[in-house]
Amino acid sequence: MDPRHVRGARAERRAADALVAAGLRIVARNVQLTGGEIDLVCRDGDVWVFVEVKARRPGWDESPGAAVSWTKRRRLVRLAQHYLKWRGLRDVRCRFDVVEVTDDGRTASVRHLRSAFDAGPG
Repeated sequence: MDPRHVRGARAERRAADALVAAGLRIVARNVQLTGGEIDLVCRDGDVWVFVEVKARRPGWDESPGAAVSWTKRRRLVRLAQHYLKWRGLRDVRCRFDVVEVTDDGRTASVRHLRSAFDAGPG
């Protein structure tokens, strides 16, 4: 398996563990939809949470969360809308979180960015 996929899968497991420890419930992982994938779909009480996991090795100039570009945010919003429609969910509250995982293969730090962006334009 490609080392990047191994690192990504490990980061998603660490992110999911951190979210559960913070009180969120994991609903789905790696949701494949037309146009892309949602890393994690969670519930935080009555709020549906769509999570993008970003992993980096230590020493990169920018944080993993900085890698969530405008284009990636728009794609995740569209995927979330598609997911909600597919599940028959209407008029629900949702938010978009990013979980940054910095991992050197031995130790990792996990940072949960709640409401990292919203579904509005721009």
